[in-house]
Amino acid sequence: MRSILALAGKDLKLLYRDRFGLFWVAAFPLLMALFFGSIFSSNDGGSRALKVAYIGTGDSARVASFRDQLASSSALLVQTMPLDSAQGLVAAGKLVAYIHYTDTSTGAFGMFGADRPSLEVGMDPARKAEAGYLKGLISQAYFSRMQDAMKPETFRLVLDQQLSSIDSSADLSGEQKGYLKGFLGQLDGYLSTFDAGDSGRARAGSPFSEPDMEFKDVAVARPGPRSSWEITFPQSLQWALIGVAAAFAVSLVMERTRGTFMRLRLAPINRLQILAGKGLACFVASVSSAVLLLSIGVFIFGVRISSPLGIVAAVLSAAFCFVGIMMFISVLGKTEQAVGGAGWAMLLVMSMTGGGMIPLMAMPSWFAGLSNFSPVKWSVLAMEGAIWRGFGWGQMAMPLGILLGLGAVGLAIGTIVLSRTDG
Repeated sequence: MRSILALAGKDLKLLYRDRFGLFWVAAFPLLMALFFGSIFSSNDGGSRALKVAYIGTGDSARVASFRDQLASSSALLVQTMPLDSAQGLVAAGKLVAYIHYTDTSTGAFGMFGADRPSLEVGMDPARKAEAGYLKGLISQAYFSRMQDAMKPETFRLVLDQQLSSIDSSADLSGEQKGYLKGFLGQLDGYLSTFDAGDSGRARAGSPFSEPDMEFKDVAVARPGPRSSWEITFPQSLQWALIGVAAAFAVSLVMERTRGTFMRLRLAPINRLQILAGKGLACFVASVSSAVLLLSIGVFIFGVRISSPLGIVAAVLSAAFCFVGIMMFISVLGKTEQAVGGAGWAMLLVMSMTGGGMIPLMAMPSWFAGLSNFSPVKWSVLAMEGAIWRGFGWGQMAMPLGILLGLGAVGLAIGTIVLSRTDG
């Protein structure tokens, strides 16, 4: 065991001293995650209209008026529906929020009285930035409707309705009716002298108060990744594993072509110990690179891991799988150029078909079936299952089992071929 650890330490030290090789193992996967994550995050919703549900209670005309005022904003996509349906869609993450507008005020100018309308807004408490933005849009729509209600032509329509109701009222005496009709008539004449510019200046100086708005938290059951980084970091881990496998495969063939492997064979250690040391070094480098990238994702980019034990199992299984792939690649040729070219060609095909470049969730159905033959697909699936897919151990069993099986097959083939070619 001591000789295996010594050989593994030797290979890790050589990798550390090779700064260019270390770049492809650690820095390049991080750059890939940042590049694709920035592209995907630009579509995360900053410039798109917020999808909201609208529920109205009370006076139908005022409810419809406020709904139209909200819908006139290009920043909102408003859908009218019952409250229970709206709450369900918000909880499912399909809508940003629901807006429940209640207007039970009485009289033509009830909007400005003590019983003014109330607003209840339900949304995910984690979306604080959007909550502030939505509050501003709702307030803007509320004030715009108040300003529309203050237009002289609107007041004149209300006065006409009041004059008609005075004539039909049985509670007023003839003298009272005459006094009120005279007053309202003079007011109507005064309002008729306003033009559009005067109306606008009058509204601009009106002291309106904030709407009665209450925000309620809605627990959101997220069916998918919470950010683009939760998609790109599992992908970046594959590039780290690919870089490690390629580097160690080439280092093994270098030791064979330069005689280092033969000198090790002459030492008091057998072939299996030499290969075990190489495999252990590859395994440690793979796990270390994955841990580094995951730490950056969690602590800097807010990647949230739903199953800590699941991600440990996924990383260890994927590292073992790529150790087997490394061993298989190392016997594809007898020179560094042959192994390097064949190895990178095979690894790139695995990455392209397995989700290392195109996310699994974005693949067409026919291509997703083809990806089943790539170990990268099962590595990505296992890591996504532990990060955002919410896999239980029953669901994790298949990708983990495939990764361990592929790793064992690769180790067996590499060891058998190497023993036959080196005698």
